[in-house]
Amino acid sequence: MARKNYTDEFRQRAVDLYESTPGATLKAIAADLGISRGALKEWVDKLGSGTAAAGSVSPPVSVRSESQAARIIRLEAELAVSRAEQVKLETERDILRQAAKYFAAETNW
Repeated sequence: MARKNYTDEFRQRAVDLYESTPGATLKAIAADLGISRGALKEWVDKLGSGTAAAGSVSPPVSVRSESQAARIIRLEAELAVSRAEQVKLETERDILRQAAKYFAAETNW
């Protein structure tokens, strides 16, 4: 399998998301982002502030608001993609319905 290259910004946002989500697991966050758990763990070890592992200090407010903003942007993008896919599927469904009606009318047994 080919290795994927992720930008430093993506890596930092992934670490911020993990550290700012209470009760989050590496496996769950990695699955949400479509990356491997091992890659996320490596990024957390390298880029993380260590607060999530220690559990004693919560991340600064600025980090928390950044990751929430990043999450909102990601969810809005996913919603836009989903809506576009829905419009495409509805159009295809309508075309197939019209074709079915046409061919049903053509068949006079």
